Amino acid sequence: MGKKPFVRSREPVMAALIICTALSSGVSALVKKDDIESSLNVIQEVSAQSLGSLCVTEQFRSLTVPIDTLRFESARQKADLAATLLQDLGVAHHNGLQDAISKNILVSDPAVLAARVLAINATNGQLINCAWWQKQGLEMGGPKKVPETVMEAGRRPSADYPWYEDADSSPGLRSPKFIESPPNVSYRGWWTYPYYSCSARRWLMSYSVPIPPPGRRGLKGFLSLDVDISHLQVDQCESGPLTPTNALSIFHGSHKCHNLTTESAAQVPSWSRGRYECRCRDGYFSTHHGGVFNGTLVEVAWEEHVENSSDTWETIFQCQACAPGCHFCTDPSPCLATFHWPFRITLLSISIFCVFCTLVLNCFMFKHRKLKVFKVASPIFLSITLLGCAFMYLEMGAIFPVLDTYFCIATKWTRHLGFCVTYTALLMKTWRVSLTYRVKSAHKVKLTDKQLLQWMVPILLIMLIYLGTWTLSDTPTAEEIMDNKGLRFKQCVYNWWDHSLAIGEVLFLAWGIRVCYNVRNAESLYNEARLISYAIYNIAIVNILMIAFHLFIFPRAGPDIKYFLGFVRTQLSTTTTIALVFGPKIIRVLSGQGDQWDNRARSRGVTASFSLNGIGLVPEDTPDLFQENEELKEEIQKLAAQIEFMKIVHMEINNRHVKPKAGGYFTTLNTPLAVQSPLAKQLGGKPGEEL
Repeated sequence: MGKKPFVRSREPVMAALIICTALSSGVSALVKKDDIESSLNVIQEVSAQSLGSLCVTEQFRSLTVPIDTLRFESARQKADLAATLLQDLGVAHHNGLQDAISKNILVSDPAVLAARVLAINATNGQLINCAWWQKQGLEMGGPKKVPETVMEAGRRPSADYPWYEDADSSPGLRSPKFIESPPNVSYRGWWTYPYYSCSARRWLMSYSVPIPPPGRRGLKGFLSLDVDISHLQVDQCESGPLTPTNALSIFHGSHKCHNLTTESAAQVPSWSRGRYECRCRDGYFSTHHGGVFNGTLVEVAWEEHVENSSDTWETIFQCQACAPGCHFCTDPSPCLATFHWPFRITLLSISIFCVFCTLVLNCFMFKHRKLKVFKVASPIFLSITLLGCAFMYLEMGAIFPVLDTYFCIATKWTRHLGFCVTYTALLMKTWRVSLTYRVKSAHKVKLTDKQLLQWMVPILLIMLIYLGTWTLSDTPTAEEIMDNKGLRFKQCVYNWWDHSLAIGEVLFLAWGIRVCYNVRNAESLYNEARLISYAIYNIAIVNILMIAFHLFIFPRAGPDIKYFLGFVRTQLSTTTTIALVFGPKIIRVLSGQGDQWDNRARSRGVTASFSLNGIGLVPEDTPDLFQENEELKEEIQKLAAQIEFMKIVHMEINNRHVKPKAGGYFTTLNTPLAVQSPLAKQLGGKPGEEL
């Protein structure tokens, strides 16, 4: 930091003999608020022309806060250079040199308004000569020498001058007229505090440099210059990127806006107080003055607030917080859509109850897995179907609260993974029926649960990889949307990940519908194939209808309506699937018929070989004798029918004179000759139908 200690002398000395402590140019942070307030009061008096004693009994008034003087570094360096030159050449005997320095070196600087060089007798303190030059307009012909009555009288300058202070008039080692120097900088002279000059009608700062005598005795000189600072701005707002370069940083943050609810905005700053506006911050509003308050009025209200004479500053010039979620507002109207939590909790409770029911149903099925009604339906696939249904129910829990990133991730996973698990399990069972139903050979096709699982696992693995990649690379987030009332709420973002997956699911669903259409006439025990087809049709129809509702009927529905639509979709697709697939089975078990064959299906020609097709039979199961007997009977019947058919054909070939009899093995139709199998007649087949 460094200091410049000077010993006080009895002789009249200039400010050069006064101590100056070097501090940082950013001294504004250490300036007391009282000094800033008192300086603002002086600025207000000058700008309002309410000068009082100023310009009547006193010709200047100084501020009590320093400003940055680095912007006037060029003028200071010229003053130091001129002082060094005068010290080497002498002051008293070179009056012409004083005039030349004042006029050509100092006043020629654009920032300098006036300059003076004084020569004072060191013994008696009398003024020997003086060169005082003041800058005029260009029309006046440049700098002009100004006579001073005090100087002409031969007396030394009065201590009332802002740029002069001698030891006799200064009670301390440092005059209050001068500010402290920047850190680590050694100045020959000192800058005064900013002051208003009544003679110049401007705001000035003066730089004073003492000129010591060449020897111990002799004359002492003094050089000073005045810098015009009226072009600077008193900006009371916070500093920022838009702050003008000529703004006085010492006054930054001295506004009286309520910092929590309002922010200040400069309004053509100048040497005046209150040249700003207080505006409501984002998320706040005011019913007074449109939320924009004049800084002068705010300053007055602040003074009254400090004096406890009025509460205007707190009631009028403070903004109120907007409703929750509002970024901008002009009144207390809500900006967020209201969540009817009792209604949502009711729907969520029903969904959670459904999840519990799926777990109970899974346990019930596992307990009765040996019964034929569950055995022929593949208990493993029934359990997978219930697991997928539980996932789809859990989606209602994921979209229940105010959505954020984590709940959006849970929404995507429960919705798509649940659909994939449920739909794939049902489709694998239907596809097995389709392959069995469409076989035309006597050879029996067997597809075990293990084989179907080998087809199902890759499908689920693809879905898991897709969802995992989606979550890690482009994590689903929530975005704000508006309902039809302009109220905002959060909804998970829909992007090309959703659209791509939706296209894949639609294609997968279309293939499932085709499989179900192929087995529309297939007969199976307990009518399971047809019920599964109905469940798949239902899933497709419900999802298509819900998409239409969201896009066309309720495109800007509120959060509760969207939640209700999600609940309806879940119930119509998931609950209906459970009811179709598991309802008849549970009824048979509860009525005591769970271990009995479906006699109506058997009467329609549905055999154990076709119905079971390896379903539900695992290697460790005990063989079913009834099933084996039925399969043997089928094979024997087919073999006997083929033998009988060949016998009749050979008889016709070897005995062409034999004519077919009506109702016999040979029947005359519109075609030349058609052969009717005895087995076909026995089974009720049409004439002319081959086996």
